[in-house]
This record gives sequence, C-alpha cells and structure tokens, in this order.
Amino acid sequence: MSLLVLGGTAWLGRAVAAAGVALGQEVTILARGQSGAPPDDVEVVRADRGAPGAYDVVRDRDWDVVIDVARQPSHVAGALEAVGDRAASWVFVSSASVYAAGEVPGADETAALLPAHEADDEGWETYGARKVAGERLVLDAVGERALVARSGLIAGPGDHTDRTGYWPLRFAHPASPDDAVLVPDSPLLTQVLDVRDLAQWLVSAGLSRAGGVVNASGPTIPLADHLAAARSVAGHSGPVVPVDQDWLAAHEVAPWSGERSLPLWLPLPEYAGFMARSTAAAEALGLVARPLEQTLADTLAWEVSAGPGRARKAGLSPSDELALIAAARS
Repeated sequence: MSLLVLGGTAWLGRAVAAAGVALGQEVTILARGQSGAPPDDVEVVRADRGAPGAYDVVRDRDWDVVIDVARQPSHVAGALEAVGDRAASWVFVSSASVYAAGEVPGADETAALLPAHEADDEGWETYGARKVAGERLVLDAVGERALVARSGLIAGPGDHTDRTGYWPLRFAHPASPDDAVLVPDSPLLTQVLDVRDLAQWLVSAGLSRAGGVVNASGPTIPLADHLAAARSVAGHSGPVVPVDQDWLAAHEVAPWSGERSLPLWLPLPEYAGFMARSTAAAEALGLVARPLEQTLADTLAWEVSAGPGRARKAGLSPSDELALIAAARS
C-alpha cells in the first residue's frame, strides 16, 4: 500500500509518516525538508510546494492514501491538481480553528464556519479561514474520497508550540523557592490529543477509505483536571497559587500561548466550547486517545531532553512567575 505525505519533516507530518511505516505502508514524503529530519524507511522527495514542477516526481503514480497538512490554499489546490485523480483516499488535516465561534461546549461539525480566506498568508489571524478554503478545495475536488479531519489542540513529545509541555515542565521545575506554581482558577474545559494517536488514526482512517468531515481531538476534561494530571506526572508537592481570569487580565497575563502567557487557559464565556467539541464522528471512525497522564509524562521527558532552559513560545518566564506569585500572595 502506498502512502504519500505532503509535508513529512515537521511535527505532525513526521508523526504521520512514522505511523505509516509502523503500519507497514510504503511511505513517500514530499517536503522542503527544512523543519527536521524525515523518519527512517521513507522515500523523500524534496520540493517546495509553491514552485513549478513541485509534484513532477509523484504525479504519475497511484496512491492508496494522500495525507495533506497544508495551511496555504494554493498548496492544497496544487496538490489536488497534480495527484487528486491518482489517490484512492485523500485525508486533509484541517483545524478546529475553522469555526466561527467557540462559546458552546459539545458543538459538532455542523457549527458555523469562518468565511474562507482563499489567498495564501502567514498571519495567525487568517489561519482558520485558510483552512476553510482548503476544506472546500478538497471536498470539491475529490468528494466522497475525502476525509477532512478538524484537529483540536495536538499534544505530546515534540510539541514545538510549548503549550502542552509548559505545565508538566513547570511543575517539575518550579520557579519559586518554595516550589509554588501559579495556576489559572477557571472552570474552562480542555481537549487535547496526542500527536501519535492522531497520526496513527489519520493513516488508518485513510487506509479504510473513511470519508466525511469530523472533529479530531481527545476527551473533554476540566482545566483543573488537566493541571492535576500534569502535577501528578511531575511529582509536584509544593503549593499552587490559583488566580482568576480577571486577576490575570489585570496583570497582563495572556491566554493560550505567546510571551507572558498561561498555556491552555482561555477567557470565559467566549471560549467555553473552544476545546470542548463533539468528537463522536471521529470516534465512530476509530479514533482512540491514550490516557492524558501518558501523554504528559512522555512530553515532560521530551522537554527535559530538549533542554528546560531553552527559549519558549508559550508560558511565563521564571522571573515573571516569581513576580506574579508575589503579587497574588500580597
């Protein structure tokens, strides 16, 4: 069985290629190769998807499954034009960011979408709308042969966004001399899926010719339970310092990610359902999530091996957290 992964050296794409190899597939990846090393035992076609002739090496071959993780509409369109007719199954990895609103927990795939943004763009503000455009291109071109997987927050070892690794690492290495850790006091629901589980399912679903549009994420649990799991795998026994969202806003702590942020936390009520979408359709197609504790333990081990002191894309610096803990306690 032949599997073509469009992008296979970055985090998710590499996991998809590795899952294909593990499932006994003949895997080819087409990528620039600038995001990391490809997995072992795959054919590598180095190409810039925006350049003429990018698909020349693969366009005259038949593929059992094509899996595309593209975020640029032109890349989606180019791949479909080149190999859309040669694929028995086409899997497009979309995003839960396609939805126009996130207030309602339990919303399914029929929820309203953002207007499509059909031009290429690097800005985060158009990311979800570009994925909407990609979905439409795929569904129009390959129809019933397409599986559109709207991924939620991906977790696990290798998380270069630093969102899922922040909490187990901080609990394992507190900034405060008394091992205190600042945490958001919020009833927010969270939903993450291990990158390895998502990758394995994407390949398996493609091989089984699954089709349709589905939300692909993990179980929904309260943020407090997610933090408790991170604390447990880190072996943290120090105090926690809970602060509510008004306090965080007043002290200029950002939600979700970025500099001076608390990862995973989002303000309510506008994000009450952002990480709490129905995944019943994907589960019916075989999606299974491993225990959160296993994901967080493996992520912590990767964080330690990657170097706890490296520059991060999300979270509080130790100095910021020390100042915030002092402010909260005063």
